[in-house]
Amino acid sequence: MKETPYAWVVVWATFACLALIFGVSYSFAAFFESFAAEFSAQRADVSWIFGLSGFVYFVLGAGGGMLADRFGPRVVCSAGMGLIALGLLATSWATSLMAVYVSYGLLVGLGIALVYTPSIASVQPWFTTRRGLAGGIASSGVGAGTLLVPVLVAMAIGPMPWREAMQLLALAVLVLGLLAAGLLRRAPATQAAPGAPGVPGEGGSASGLTLRETLRSPTFRWLYLATVLASPVMFIPFAHVSASARDLGLGEAFAVGLVGLIGVGSLVGRFAIGLLADRLGRAQTLVLMQLSMGASYVLWGAAGGQAMLVLFALWFGLSYGSIVSLLPAICMDYFGGRSVASVVGTLYSGAALGNLLGPVLAGAAFDLSGHYLGVMAVCGGLALCATWASRQMKRCGQARY
Repeated sequence: MKETPYAWVVVWATFACLALIFGVSYSFAAFFESFAAEFSAQRADVSWIFGLSGFVYFVLGAGGGMLADRFGPRVVCSAGMGLIALGLLATSWATSLMAVYVSYGLLVGLGIALVYTPSIASVQPWFTTRRGLAGGIASSGVGAGTLLVPVLVAMAIGPMPWREAMQLLALAVLVLGLLAAGLLRRAPATQAAPGAPGVPGEGGSASGLTLRETLRSPTFRWLYLATVLASPVMFIPFAHVSASARDLGLGEAFAVGLVGLIGVGSLVGRFAIGLLADRLGRAQTLVLMQLSMGASYVLWGAAGGQAMLVLFALWFGLSYGSIVSLLPAICMDYFGGRSVASVVGTLYSGAALGNLLGPVLAGAAFDLSGHYLGVMAVCGGLALCATWASRQMKRCGQARY
């Protein structure tokens, strides 16, 4: 199937959607201290906000994918943008930490679930030979949002109360989000030739396994296990690297800026690795990036100042961004396009528990010990296990359809 010009419109619309929703999610780092001060809460208590939001959008991402397979990405993503804006507005009115758990943790998380999977999964069926590049560009919106939004929010919190800054963020999501979601379209269905086997990276969007068939395949089970194991490694830095920098006596602007630097590394990873993976092989690239993400924690553990933290943020971001951009393309390669949004959403549910408990347990460990060294050691071990599971997935090969 030859890519049509509108395929690239879908790529950039997805880029914008992902930049907005993950800019909102990771702006948590900018609001962290405001929440802690406003509600007199410890780090573990505040970390529940980020953890709940991630848990919701990863668990319900499968439902968002199923809705998109039925109604199309435009309708589902537009509804999600509306819910995110509503959740942010409700958070700006919150009078207790419990209210923030509901509005930011649950409502914003639900909105992200209705945007994340439907938007990113809408890209893959439009492409064949350049699927990795297209997926890398689209998913680099996560990196762009991580780079820009938390920094802009931190700048806004300086001259205005955090509640007003959150209201401005809600308005931006409502206007820009609905514009981007309105450009999303389902790829034209292209039927595979009768009896023709699926080939990774080729074939129309209508060929492939159903969700039930996918869940029964050993390939998916290993990929799901790798996602479960890697998820705490992925999400702990977003909640705690800024706090770690503050512990070293570094300034607020630099501390929040580290999340932006993760976004810079993520942008590089999504663009460069997507192109490389089309040549090296996406599954092999995933194995290497899982190993790389764990290795980056050595720099965080050794950091005593700005330079090492900057290097950690860039290295971690490159590895994390590469992994996230590869997963939808690998799902399309190995399981086909028949239920791709549902498959991607189900895969992302594997990250839910790590997103929920990883930052919270890391905060609790710090509250008990006064440092993050034990957390870093555990994350290194989990990354090695995720690398092994990814290699097992690669050995199983494409699920037949």
